[in-house]
Amino acid sequence: MTVTPETNATLAEIASALLKRRRICICGHVNPDGDCIGSTLALACALRAVGREVVTLVAGDVPAPRAFDFMPGFGGLMMASELDAGAPADAFVAVDVPNDERLGDDAVALRDASAFTVTIDHHAYPRRMSDLSYTEPHAAATTLLVWQLAHHLGISDDSPAWRDIATCAYAGLLTDTGRFMFQNTDALALHAAAEMFAAGIDAAGIAQRLFQDRTLASVEIDALAVRHAEFLCEGKAVLSWISLDDMQETGAEKDDTEGAINVIRSIQGVEVACMLKERDDCVRGSLRAKGDLDVASLARELGGGGHKAAAGFTLHCPMDEARATMHDALRRVVS
Repeated sequence: MTVTPETNATLAEIASALLKRRRICICGHVNPDGDCIGSTLALACALRAVGREVVTLVAGDVPAPRAFDFMPGFGGLMMASELDAGAPADAFVAVDVPNDERLGDDAVALRDASAFTVTIDHHAYPRRMSDLSYTEPHAAATTLLVWQLAHHLGISDDSPAWRDIATCAYAGLLTDTGRFMFQNTDALALHAAAEMFAAGIDAAGIAQRLFQDRTLASVEIDALAVRHAEFLCEGKAVLSWISLDDMQETGAEKDDTEGAINVIRSIQGVEVACMLKERDDCVRGSLRAKGDLDVASLARELGGGGHKAAAGFTLHCPMDEARATMHDALRRVVS
């Protein structure tokens, strides 16, 4: 695997630098997913195991999804807006987030007030935002990088914290690889998963909590996503949407919509899928691809970003206009 040109430190050097700091803040991106929360909490467990004081933060104004509340340390997460930037940390670590836009204003203020900053990520971005940066875009999940970092911190595998670190790291890996079904699943991801198994995690329990402990509303949202599906380019592309009325009808929360994109992506013949979700002031879009199609480039055209096979964006327009925009965009990508 190859790090980005913006990377200026190894994980071993980052570990050494963090061991010289006492109070450390860790924060991921806005609208956190499993890899973001898993990276935050795995690193927090590791640093606490070596005697550091750690504050774990959630960026933006959307709390961490309750689906991840089984991860050790979840109850200690606090919103970045709740922490006083006037009491800066010795170090601020951004995980699974490449830029200020995804970090959010409140967390950016905390980072800028900190004496020392670090980025650990797997999203390629052309500018560095921290003193030390390690970005590996081919890593299946940022939790893989945090897992490696934990080894460099000198934590032994018989430490009481090792299972907690592995639990958080495995949860992030499992979600970002789509249960090891996405194209980013590789030998390194599977090897790390085996190490996490050896640490004593409850792999079946984690999978159940993430994928088999769903609300009825989330299943109803999936059904609506299939009902709304529009197939383009002879079925190679699919576009669907969830409106505010759909949310009200089903009683769904934001978390209940997260899996719908994977449902329409799984339909036979589909090579690229787009799910649009209406919010009060915008439309959030998710893109997923099979094969070699690059949806990250499309997301960047729309002001978003992500990975080649999984990306997201935001459109500030009504749903009808967003659908029309994506009809054209999906046809362009497939052609």
